[in-house]
Amino acid sequence: MAFKEQIESFLEPLLEDGKYFIVDIQFKPVRGSQKVLILLDSDEGITIQECADISRQLGNDLEAAEVVETAYTLEVSSPGLDQSLRLPRQFRKNVGRDLKVTLTSGESMTGTLVEAKDDSIVLQLPLPKKKKKVTEEEQDLRPEIALGNIAKALVQVSFK
Repeated sequence: MAFKEQIESFLEPLLEDGKYFIVDIQFKPVRGSQKVLILLDSDEGITIQECADISRQLGNDLEAAEVVETAYTLEVSSPGLDQSLRLPRQFRKNVGRDLKVTLTSGESMTGTLVEAKDDSIVLQLPLPKKKKKVTEEEQDLRPEIALGNIAKALVQVSFK
């Protein structure tokens, strides 16, 4: 079993029957050792204390099972605002928020996430500001975008 799958198998019982979900597991070399970064989230968000508790238990489990043979640092965190949304559950959690979406074609758009399905999202794009008369078609500018066509989707923070 690969190291990532081993970590997932030890992590699974700590996710409280689906309350938390794995966003990503990353491995990064750091000065003669390895950093294992685990990004977790939940529909209500995840606190620093919850991350610390999961990290402590996971670290103890990995040490007891002697899974890791080299020096490593374990970090359990929530994805920050700089992390792209990737999973349907992440998109559902952010319905109503503004997103900047970059498609695999290179095209990008910013709009309000109005719907998130298992395989696509729907954005409400802003109306053009320069036009005085807006057509009916432009009033309902809501493209449906397949998740497979999204290269990057970042939540836009508003300081209004």
